[in-house]
Amino acid sequence: MRRRRWPWVRAGVRLLPRPRTMRARLTAGLVVLLAVSCAAVGVAAVYELNGFLTGRLDQQLHDVGVRFPASLEHGAVKPSDHDGDEHGDTRRQSTGTFGARLVGRDVTNAAVVPSGQDIAGLNVSLTASDQRTLAGIPADGHAHTVCLSALGDYRVMAARGLDGDVLITGLPMEPVRAAVHRLELVAGCVFGLALVVAGVAGALWVRWSLRPLSRVAATATRVSELPLASGEVALPPRAPEQDPRSEVGRVAGAFNRMLGHVEDALTKRHASEERLRSFAADASHELRTPIASVRGHAELALLHPDPVPPKVTRALERIAAESARMGEMVDDLLLLARLDAGRPLERLPVDLTHLVLDSVTDARAAGPDHRWTLELAEEPVTVTGDAHRLQQVLANLLANARWHTPVGTNVTVSLETDAQTAVVTVHDDGPGVPEDVQPGVFERFTRADRRRTGGAGGGAGLGLSIVAAVVEAHGGTVALESRPGATKFTVRLDATRT
Repeated sequence: MRRRRWPWVRAGVRLLPRPRTMRARLTAGLVVLLAVSCAAVGVAAVYELNGFLTGRLDQQLHDVGVRFPASLEHGAVKPSDHDGDEHGDTRRQSTGTFGARLVGRDVTNAAVVPSGQDIAGLNVSLTASDQRTLAGIPADGHAHTVCLSALGDYRVMAARGLDGDVLITGLPMEPVRAAVHRLELVAGCVFGLALVVAGVAGALWVRWSLRPLSRVAATATRVSELPLASGEVALPPRAPEQDPRSEVGRVAGAFNRMLGHVEDALTKRHASEERLRSFAADASHELRTPIASVRGHAELALLHPDPVPPKVTRALERIAAESARMGEMVDDLLLLARLDAGRPLERLPVDLTHLVLDSVTDARAAGPDHRWTLELAEEPVTVTGDAHRLQQVLANLLANARWHTPVGTNVTVSLETDAQTAVVTVHDDGPGVPEDVQPGVFERFTRADRRRTGGAGGGAGLGLSIVAAVVEAHGGTVALESRPGATKFTVRLDATRT
């Protein structure tokens, strides 16, 4: 099994914040590329400077030769009285020059040129590890880097002496290290400042460059917040036109053309809805008179004193019943058409407690086989609205519970207030609304499966759509929660307590 390497690195990368916007990504990418470039330049400069200074140091070693370690062959280091004496000359050596004499693998003498004229400090005590390091330097006339515990890093060169010994000359690496470290410090400060300036300037530049795209995004956001489901829709102004040769310009142009198509489609849809709404209102209004006439004639015929065959009587009764049902459907369609047209309702104080009490009383009389329970708030609840329409909302909800539940179902109607909101709930323990029907239960002509009703009954599927339309016209909401054994309709309206 292959082992994962450096899991802490991967964990650290996952914890790094990731830019989400295009502007942040472009700015971050610019800064990262600049950082990589600066790092490459810095590393190359430091590497080149270190090689250059090390080469200069090697050249100095070749120029110095073994004059200083050769003076250690006599066991003492003394300043020469004559410039140019090859043995015993320390005045011509630079400060920190190191010299050592080896016989076999043993270091017999080791000294370093101090600063000033302090000759007493020339001799150096080397550890056993330092001696082994010096003994391992090949006498090939080439420079090598060693680390001496008493002196630090040195660049040394070994050569054979006249007495069969090995003479080692060294120069300190401290000046090279100091120059390299200074370059690293300067490069770090300069590159860091450059990254900060480039980051700020790049962010401003990217922001300025993406302003057209931001305008397109702002227009798209305003469009997404518009209610496009129904009604007349006024789209916001188009995004500013840009150079069509640029990517942003092409996006803005395509977006504006799309908005134009959407606006045309919405305008045509609204006109079609208006024509359909007008037709429904006109048809409903015109049908009320003939339907009432048919119903009246059927009832009049049933009141005729002359003998009528049973089949004719049954037919007249069905005509009267169906015309009454058709009249109610026409009234419902006319009400929905008026609500869709935005016709205002009455705005008067309504005693909602009294409406709920009357509605439950009527429902108990219409459905004596159901068990009705009423739960009211301790104080009367008043809302502002149309009493007749709110009464219709309650009647439709209770009729829905009566029609679509079997005999013996418990139906609980409750009224309470919650932070200036009147909440009416109708709960039953029937079989529930099928899941495939629930999403469109408040749409027109939606009817539940007959298996929920347990028998015949029900209307044309307009009751709950009228509930939703009337509640929405009052500025409220209606919601359904249903599962087998628990179905609840919740109506919320603005209320004031009396």
